[in-house]
Amino acid sequence: MFGSIFYNLWGALIAFSIYFFMTLQQPLTPLRIIIGSFVVAIIVFFVMYIVRFIIAYVLFTPNADQSLTDSGLEDNSSTHIGEESEETSSTSSTVEFQDESTEDIAQVVRTMMNREDEQQVNA
Repeated sequence: MFGSIFYNLWGALIAFSIYFFMTLQQPLTPLRIIIGSFVVAIIVFFVMYIVRFIIAYVLFTPNADQSLTDSGLEDNSSTHIGEESEETSSTSSTVEFQDESTEDIAQVVRTMMNREDEQQVNA
């Protein structure tokens, strides 16, 4: 769900205040105004759960893997398996290449630092 329970509390407080100040100008008893304000606040408190759920539903973005399995595209599993294996192999080779390049870079830096240390010792 979007947000926290504080959104519900803020909504209830705002609804209580608006109802209270709108009915304060009418010729009603103070007890009726306060009870009505609390009733409106409680109703808005529970309505905010629905509002938060709708906001979370609108903002929800599913993962790509879930959208493939949920949409029923599993019928062409033989073609998807071939495509997915090509995609994963290219992705894994890129990741492996990145890992290797960082190791190579680290080795080059170590070698350069060792050379500088040797030059300082010899000088």
